[in-house]
Amino acid sequence: MKGVYFMEEISDLIIRNGKIIDGSGGPEILSDILIKDGKIEKIGKISSSINVKREIDANGFIVTPGFVDIHTHYDGQATWDNFLSPSSWHGVTTALMGNCGVGFAPVHDHDHDRLISLMEGVEDIPDVVLTEGLEWNWNSFSDYLNVLDNKGFDMDIGAQIPHGALRLYVMGQRGADRESATEDDIKKMAELSAEAIENGAIGFTTSRTVFHKTSKGELVPSFDAAGNELIQIAKEIGKTGKGVLQLVSDFLGGYDEFKMLEKMVEESGCPISITLAQTDGTKYDYRDLLGWIEDAAKRGLPVRAQACGRPIGLMLGLNLTLNPFSGHPSYIEIADLPLEERVSIMRNEDFRKKLLSEQGSSSNGLVKSIIRNIDNIYVLDKIPDYEPNKETSLGSKAKKLNREINDYIYDILLEEDGNSLLYYPIGNYLDYSLEASLEMISSEHTLLGLGDGGAHCATICDASFTTHMLTFWGRDRTRGKKLDLPWIIKSYTRDNALAIGLKDRGLIKEGMKADINIIDFDNLTLYSPEIRYDLPAEGKRLVQRVDGYKYTIVSGKVTYVDGVSTGELPGRLIRS
Repeated sequence: MKGVYFMEEISDLIIRNGKIIDGSGGPEILSDILIKDGKIEKIGKISSSINVKREIDANGFIVTPGFVDIHTHYDGQATWDNFLSPSSWHGVTTALMGNCGVGFAPVHDHDHDRLISLMEGVEDIPDVVLTEGLEWNWNSFSDYLNVLDNKGFDMDIGAQIPHGALRLYVMGQRGADRESATEDDIKKMAELSAEAIENGAIGFTTSRTVFHKTSKGELVPSFDAAGNELIQIAKEIGKTGKGVLQLVSDFLGGYDEFKMLEKMVEESGCPISITLAQTDGTKYDYRDLLGWIEDAAKRGLPVRAQACGRPIGLMLGLNLTLNPFSGHPSYIEIADLPLEERVSIMRNEDFRKKLLSEQGSSSNGLVKSIIRNIDNIYVLDKIPDYEPNKETSLGSKAKKLNREINDYIYDILLEEDGNSLLYYPIGNYLDYSLEASLEMISSEHTLLGLGDGGAHCATICDASFTTHMLTFWGRDRTRGKKLDLPWIIKSYTRDNALAIGLKDRGLIKEGMKADINIIDFDNLTLYSPEIRYDLPAEGKRLVQRVDGYKYTIVSGKVTYVDGVSTGELPGRLIRS
């Protein structure tokens, strides 16, 4: 029969009647998909008589490529866990970790505690979780990759070599103290970076922001590394003919610092992506950096921004890392007590009066930001609104009630026996709308990222960015422009895959890797963050549940059905 596909061999899976949005940016099509040996074998009308192990009826659902998340921190979790949640709950089938210059390899045996302190401080993964969870059965970055290579996951993962760990490995205490690297230091770091790329690392990452500090409050080893150090590392990586670069910076040196990054790209030929957000904690405006990036790209340099489509949000609460009183002396005195004891003390009227009479202050950049923007804090409903009206902020509510803001917040924090959670949009919400986010993500030189899955366990819960892009920008926004659904899916699939050198995924096309989501788009629902105690040592983390992912498929294997794991672990380490 013309137009009907027959095949004698047994295939793995047929997806029938789905509305395919293929990742190319084109319109949806109604079709079947045949999958065999982990790849897409055929797209079109598939005969009902074909021999197949499993069929899925996708009638009424959209069918997309699996999402590619280019900014995660599963470097620790991937060593002790096969399930890289919460990202895998949100349609992510490929994740890139090792961002922001932090990770756990290379490492000398005597530096385990240093790297734990670095990751705890920068990415808010508790010391006890890392101490119990990490086996440290590696030293070199290649050793680390080999450990991951022996595991199966619910998604594919790629690793990047982090500048912070590299500096400690080569320079020891001098690296931790941020001393200038010698020529020999730089030569060794460059050689190790290139070796890591040759052995499978996807890229090299670094951090130059004051917001990144160790758990002891020290700036990260890479914070003010000289331009020559970064340029030589990038140049040596470039000789391998592969590899990407990633960086977060405050650009304290302004445009001169950006020119240094351009030099890294020019000398290496490697693409670079740079964190972009609207904040009040940097000397440059996001439009300045976006303009620099767009200008460099137009001159042929592979420079991209990494941005996101919702506020970069801090979750605040007495049971989390930070709360609005973290900088108040009276609270600092009781901060390490168990939650129940703290709540009991805070309900004492004398303690309350004392704390509320104080002015908060801190050397912690996040705490200082909370204090500066105390009016711009919200309570999230069960189904969160990530573009809330200013009138719903706690500052506005307190004003309407004729109450002082700290007094009002104090009461809310004590609700639910101290377990209530507040939301502070630290980035992308200075003007109480997501128009800044829209401007950033709409640039042709921007990649969607910054979800930070695996990190910020009790501070940030943004690993759901993929779902939010679909529900908010593709369906629900009421305060402004929405975005075309095929564009959103292309951005989180094919664009991100190509940006990190993965040409075998991100498209629903014959011959491509069969990483696929089947989504009940009309009923896709993202819920507010909640705390779970499922990390090593019963460590806590923030997660976000979701309904609407009917099936997630990795390399042709169904990994999740209605959000529940099937136990299949087809995900593997990706080597460059």
